Amino acid sequence: MGMDRNTIIGFILIGALLIGMFAINSKSRLKYEGEQKRIADSIEAAKPKIDPKIAHLDSLKTDSLKSTESQSSFQAEGAKAQNITIENEVMKITFSSKGAQPEEVILKNYKKYDSTNVVLQHGDFNKISYPFQDKANHTENSSDLIFTAQPVIVNADKSQTLVFTAGDSSGRQITHQYIIPANDYMINFNIIIKDANNLFSQNALNLVWQTEADQIEKDYKYEETQTHISFVKDNKFDFEYAGKGDTKTFNQPLDWIGVKQQFFIAALSAKDKMTNVTTEWKVPSDTNTYLVRSTTNARLNLQPGRDASVALQLYYGPSDYNILKKYDNKMENMVPYGSGIFAFVKYINRYFLLPVFEFLQKNVASMGMVILLLTLLIRLITSPILYKSYLSGAKMKLLKPEVDALKLKFTDPKTKQMDQQAFSMEQMKLWKSAGVSPLGGCLPALLQIPIFMSLYYFFQSNIDLRGKSFLWAKDLASYDSIYKLPFNIPFYGDHVSLFTLTAVVTSLLISIYSMNSMQDNSNPLMKYMPYIFPVLLLGVFNRLPSALTWYYTISNTITLILQIVIQKYIINHEKILAEISEKRKQPVKKSKLAERMEAMQEAQRKMQELKNKGNKK
Repeated sequence: MGMDRNTIIGFILIGALLIGMFAINSKSRLKYEGEQKRIADSIEAAKPKIDPKIAHLDSLKTDSLKSTESQSSFQAEGAKAQNITIENEVMKITFSSKGAQPEEVILKNYKKYDSTNVVLQHGDFNKISYPFQDKANHTENSSDLIFTAQPVIVNADKSQTLVFTAGDSSGRQITHQYIIPANDYMINFNIIIKDANNLFSQNALNLVWQTEADQIEKDYKYEETQTHISFVKDNKFDFEYAGKGDTKTFNQPLDWIGVKQQFFIAALSAKDKMTNVTTEWKVPSDTNTYLVRSTTNARLNLQPGRDASVALQLYYGPSDYNILKKYDNKMENMVPYGSGIFAFVKYINRYFLLPVFEFLQKNVASMGMVILLLTLLIRLITSPILYKSYLSGAKMKLLKPEVDALKLKFTDPKTKQMDQQAFSMEQMKLWKSAGVSPLGGCLPALLQIPIFMSLYYFFQSNIDLRGKSFLWAKDLASYDSIYKLPFNIPFYGDHVSLFTLTAVVTSLLISIYSMNSMQDNSNPLMKYMPYIFPVLLLGVFNRLPSALTWYYTISNTITLILQIVIQKYIINHEKILAEISEKRKQPVKKSKLAERMEAMQEAQRKMQELKNKGNKK
């Protein structure tokens, strides 16, 4: 005995949903890329052509003007930039006195794909800056200013405070204060201003935050798809995919904005919110030297008066749900445990899968075995659903001879055409009298979609899997590869993932077993579709994390074993037949909805009969 038609339809819908999701995302991305290229080409064509000789003369004039400008009154004569390095338990930060800002941030507990430490901030593009007016009413930029660094202070809680100051003889002063915690990734950054009225107009500091996300994981393309521009506006979290360049202007104030890569984040937060925010992100068109460069312009309102301050925070760290949750600012939403139409599965991941996973991780050394135990638990929980699906299929198979008889009854021997409407009505009556639900096989399969999707998101987003090896897989957070192809196969890739192959093979075995024992395999679509979907998923799964394909391998194997055991040793066909016979002796209770549906079908049948008689005349 095998799965009934509705069960197969349910699993086909699951496969179609997954493939459709990838197809829609791919089409949308290609359409978006084309539109962005068209816009870029239009802008480029509209630019006036500049004579190279004139451009060269203009550059010489600019250099000449720069050389004649007086040195900033905000820094000591002959001041030179210096670097100050501070370490805590989780990161190493190098600050530059030029701009009084972080120049390099190294995470000590995480490695890149090339085994070097993860670096979240380095290079000339990364910058925190804002313009201000000096006493001669010249506009200067904080990032060009060389500050004076004070000695690092170690506080009682083992946090460290670094202070940079710059000022002039009139008493105007700008101070950058950084407080680095002892064992955390969130840095408190305070800008303290004296004589703010004369330094900034309209009681506002216009901050520019630039950050560059470099490649960290081995699969550049996959990491690119997992890179987002995230933010909280109006107390609600949202994000934009950063796969292609774009610009976004916010009408509402922002609490924070950040660039999330697959597993790491750089974010800027303002205690009193940021207003008039515009962010622009660009991606390289012909190189993978970096994933995305983001530039955010924001207005930070200052308190009225001579002295003012701005309280900011900088986060450079992992996209770890538990770490981000403790900040109580919705940053934990950057861990994509569910989004779009499947946003609801994030609650399954946060409040069920994650606690169970963490418990197993603390007590089991091998991450592969953790996934195995997690899979066994999930299959144990869902086994009643699976049992009901098979039980429904068993009942339908026992009724198959009667269903075949109904088909003959309502098939015209001359035209060989069946009165589908009349047959459907009688089939429903037959199922009803035997206590069989037509959706008994389909609904259990559909109910597994939330579990399927929650695990899909969970294994893509959980940073604890990163760098953990199992069997031949060196990193469970990335695809496993047993052979690197010398060429790229469209829709498949340039490598062979063994866990993907085992997941596909076990899916095919389930399909073969199910179809061989299916009560009705006369429909060609029903006959071949279960074989086609596993093969189609071969291309989808080949770049997914090996933790996910390892889970599917285990889950499929357990499903196949359960299917054989339940059908061969647990389901008692004679008992089911006796129950059906007993059920038929009982009066059939019809709901009002069922009565209305039957009346409607009967009326439609009679109308069709009259129409057929009219056509014969």
